[in-house]
Amino acid sequence: MVLREKIVILDFGSQYTQLIARRIRELGTYSEIFPFWTEPENFGEGVIGIILSGGPSSVYDQNRLLPSKKIFEMNIPVLGICYGLQVISLLFGGRIVGNEKGEYGYQKINIIEVSKLLKGVKDGSTVWMSHGDKVKEIPPGFKRTASTEFSPFAVIENTERRIYGIQFHPEVAHTEYGLKILANFVNEICGSSGEWNLEGFLTMKIQEIRDTVGDSPVLLALSGGVDSSVVAYILEKAIGYNYYPIFVDTGLLKKGEAERIQRIFGNNPNLRIVNASEEFFLTLQGTKDPERKRKKIGGKFIEIFEREAKNIGINFQFLAQGTLYPDVIESNPIVGPSRVIKSHHNVGGLPQKLHLRLVEPLKELFKDEVRQLGRLLDVPEEILRRHPFPGPGMAVRIVGEVTPQKVRMLQEADQLIEEIIKRHDLYDKIWQIFPVFLPVKTVGIKGEKRSYENVLAIRAVVSLDGMTADWYRIPYKVLNEISSTLLNSIEGINRVVYDVSTKPPATIEWE
Repeated sequence: MVLREKIVILDFGSQYTQLIARRIRELGTYSEIFPFWTEPENFGEGVIGIILSGGPSSVYDQNRLLPSKKIFEMNIPVLGICYGLQVISLLFGGRIVGNEKGEYGYQKINIIEVSKLLKGVKDGSTVWMSHGDKVKEIPPGFKRTASTEFSPFAVIENTERRIYGIQFHPEVAHTEYGLKILANFVNEICGSSGEWNLEGFLTMKIQEIRDTVGDSPVLLALSGGVDSSVVAYILEKAIGYNYYPIFVDTGLLKKGEAERIQRIFGNNPNLRIVNASEEFFLTLQGTKDPERKRKKIGGKFIEIFEREAKNIGINFQFLAQGTLYPDVIESNPIVGPSRVIKSHHNVGGLPQKLHLRLVEPLKELFKDEVRQLGRLLDVPEEILRRHPFPGPGMAVRIVGEVTPQKVRMLQEADQLIEEIIKRHDLYDKIWQIFPVFLPVKTVGIKGEKRSYENVLAIRAVVSLDGMTADWYRIPYKVLNEISSTLLNSIEGINRVVYDVSTKPPATIEWE
């Protein structure tokens, strides 16, 4: 598949930048993210439009973030979102002022003039605002086509130069006609044919792997989750069994995980299953800080993986990983000024330590796209339907020090919760559900005696791609069954609580 058309997204540090890319792909057009400072000659071929993301900066900051002015000389449409609108206004001679209270949350859009960008958008519909500064005067040559109560220039445009700006965020689900606005920009204004799809992407990636690795064997860090499993199937399609999957049982995984890996991937004669639980527990002893836990797990994983790779006796040149877009953006701000939220060991030091080149066929995709790709490869639904599971495993679901006893409690609780929600046909409606061990003891009554035991929190969320999430409204009857089952089955707990936080401001995992 040749990418003849793509939308370039310039990242100014918005937490929603990846979401913009995801929405564009939903519309059948490939999208690619670049740091805001990228010069147009580095965009590659096939660019039909440019989107300037939002961001936390102000155009009046001392070190304000501004794109190359060359992007406005390419004779292709440009859309500025939130901070992107303010950048456009500043560069073309408008005036931006600070807003003492800012404008956050839901607002109603007032459509002043119909335009290509707002075609099909209902007057008075809901939009999502999240900004401090606002446009006070629009630049010469621009006109306003919509406003909100606190933003008189919520949408501006210069149709002659095909430059558009919107103050709200169309990429988030909170904006009622957000996807329609993006579709108008991509299809009507940029003229996309909408031909990009995952079938073509898969064909392209298979050929890319063949061209990259040739006859060289490839190492695979196999976790058994959706991502690394789909990578295994892609590798098999591309190079047969000329890849070596290594599964490291950290002792922090779901109950029975090693046995499941053997059952599903045992047809590959190169599969290696390593039981390293004792090493991981010893490494984590006394560690309470979540980042230190992640880094220690990542370091130990690298050490064990390196040891096992050497034991194979092959001089490997390539390492395959199931890295996704959210992994990259949350671990390392390589696509712009976005801030690091937490580290992920699957994008850590393995390549540097082993002097290997990375093969990451999924790094441009989101979780739901990976599942779709897996179905094209006939990956078993048992794998594709699995809820996401963090690389560090149960260690980031234990607040405080990790011990074998706490992990066993969580594994038992996790299995019981999964059985219950599957029995009530809720598993596929929930993005992720899991227990969290809290370092809190509360007074309770067990067997007519006073107890002083631990607390488990239950976290259940719905999400499309993991970048934003809402807590799932589990029916009270099912919540009661989960609570009652855990309290009666898990030794050492006497209280169950339910997490009702959204992402943002919370993350999905607790650590």
